[in-house]
Amino acid sequence: MPRDNKTALIQKIAKQAFITFKDCRSANNGDGSVVADKVNELISLVTSVRAKDLKIIPLKNKPSSGAAAPQSPPVTYMHICETEVFSMGVFLLKAGTSIPLHDHPGMNGMLKVLYGKVNVRCLDKLENSLPVPPRLEPALAPLQTAVVWRSVLRSVAEYSENSGPCLLTPVRDNLHQIDAVDGPAAFLDILAPPYNPDDGRDCHYYRVLRSEAEPVTGAKVDQEQLGDKENEGWLFEIPQPEDFWCGGEPYPGPVVSI
Repeated sequence: MPRDNKTALIQKIAKQAFITFKDCRSANNGDGSVVADKVNELISLVTSVRAKDLKIIPLKNKPSSGAAAPQSPPVTYMHICETEVFSMGVFLLKAGTSIPLHDHPGMNGMLKVLYGKVNVRCLDKLENSLPVPPRLEPALAPLQTAVVWRSVLRSVAEYSENSGPCLLTPVRDNLHQIDAVDGPAAFLDILAPPYNPDDGRDCHYYRVLRSEAEPVTGAKVDQEQLGDKENEGWLFEIPQPEDFWCGGEPYPGPVVSI
C-alpha cells in the first residue's frame, strides 16, 4: 500500500487513536493481541510527533522578575479534538510548574513530550487489605482516615521530545504527577475515553501520606520487602490545589477530523 504523505501526522494519530481505543472498549474478553498491535501502531505514530508538526512554538524560559501577573495560569491547554472514544490536546507548562497528582478513572492514556522535559511520577491505588496506620504524616483528623487508600509508587521517569510516550491504563500507572524540568515544557495528551463526570470519570486530586516509622525492635529486616514498602503510601483525596489551574489557548496546528 502506498504511504500517505499528504495527511498530517496529527490526523494519522487521531485516526489511529480512534481505531485503537474503540476496539479497547469492547475487547475486554477478546483477542488482546489484536488490541496490542493497534496500540503499538499508535505508539509508533505518537513517538514521531514533534512541536513543529503541530505548529507550536516553544515557550521561552523567562527569568522570574518577581512581578508576574497573579492571574496568569501556570498551565494551559490546547484542545485538538474529542469524541466519545478519546480526547486529544496539548498541555503547556511554564518553567517551574506542575500538574498535581491526579487520577484517570477507567481510562487509558498516552503522554508525549513535544518540547522541554518533564518528570512523571506514576502511582496506583492498592486494595485496602491493611488497616490504616494510627499515625500518618501529614496527620489527618480521625474521620478523614476513613477515606484513604493504600498506594504504590510505580515509577519516576524523565521524558523529553526524544522519548517515547508515557502510558497509563485503568489498572497500571493510572495516577500521575507531572513536573516541568529546567524550563517550560509541552506534551501531547491522549485520553480514552475522555473525562466525563456523568459517566463516573471525574478528575480527582490526591496527597500522598506516609506512616510514621515504627521503632526498631532488633528483629532482622528483609531488605527486599523493605524496598517494596518504601514505595508504598496512602492516598488522601483533596480539592484541586489553589496554586494550580489550567487556562486555554488556541491550537495552531492542522485541523483534525474524525
